[in-house]
Amino acid sequence: MENNIKKVLNEKINPILLNHGGEAELVKFNDNIVTIRFKGACANCPSASKTLEDTVSILLKEELKEIKGVKLAQGVGDKLIDIAKKILNK
Repeated sequence: MENNIKKVLNEKINPILLNHGGEAELVKFNDNIVTIRFKGACANCPSASKTLEDTVSILLKEELKEIKGVKLAQGVGDKLIDIAKKILNK
């Protein structure tokens, strides 16, 4: 299922988000709930929750009927933590 979710993100959702300088990545899939993280301009956008509801959730549920819900990951991503560690270790 995770590969199918990634395919929908890459083929249907991210082309839309890229028009605004952002993208979405799969964080996890558990109990038919998809957790995504917005990246780029979408990561700090004040309309992120609306984009999640009106675009990401609708398209994922249309393509993959097994999905019951879509939520946004909270917190800092691994990539940013790695960058911070490198800076602090200098």
